[in-house]
Amino acid sequence: MTEYTLYCFWESGNAYKAALLLQLCDADWEVRRVAFFTGETRGPEFRDMNVMGEVPVLVHHRADGDFTVTQSGAILTYLARKLGKFGPQTEAEEFEVIRWLLFDSQKMSGYAGPLRFLRYFMKKGETGEVQYLHARLMSALKVLNARLDGRDWVAADRPTIADLALCGYLFWPDQIGIDYEGLPNVTAWLERIRALPGYKRAEDLMPSGREPETATA
Repeated sequence: MTEYTLYCFWESGNAYKAALLLQLCDADWEVRRVAFFTGETRGPEFRDMNVMGEVPVLVHHRADGDFTVTQSGAILTYLARKLGKFGPQTEAEEFEVIRWLLFDSQKMSGYAGPLRFLRYFMKKGETGEVQYLHARLMSALKVLNARLDGRDWVAADRPTIADLALCGYLFWPDQIGIDYEGLPNVTAWLERIRALPGYKRAEDLMPSGREPETATA
């Protein structure tokens, strides 16, 4: 049995954060595909595992029994501790990482995920809701761009789980319906993440959450 099982699908930027960390750490892990688009996360079996009905879900197969962690920020924090990589090394870094994990959840992924879902998957058009999410995401990206002025990484002098959290949805700008014009620090930072040893795209790490006939649409 592998050490970790990740319940996921590649269309989820939140799942990508966990999968990318496992990949970069060369962890012993396997994927459990979640058929999100046909309602698996709403079923009782999945809700028994995560009452929130969301991916990712990480199961750590330990000697003292399986240990389950849900929500991407919690999973990143847990894995950084267990794998000894991409975590904070000082108290100051710890709280800096927490700060940016919260910013990502509330602002970056909090806007990018729903915006991508409405524009790309649901084809909702330019509704007021879509325009609001777009404006809020661009504001969050400007904050990130300012943070990266004169520095390579968000929370420390090296990549941490804060970087992996914040980038989770940002490799799909066309699907989200944004561009990075005027955000040169964000563009350079994303290239640094792509250059990390072992980096892979979400599509290369996880299966689709759609059924096979629509998986590549």
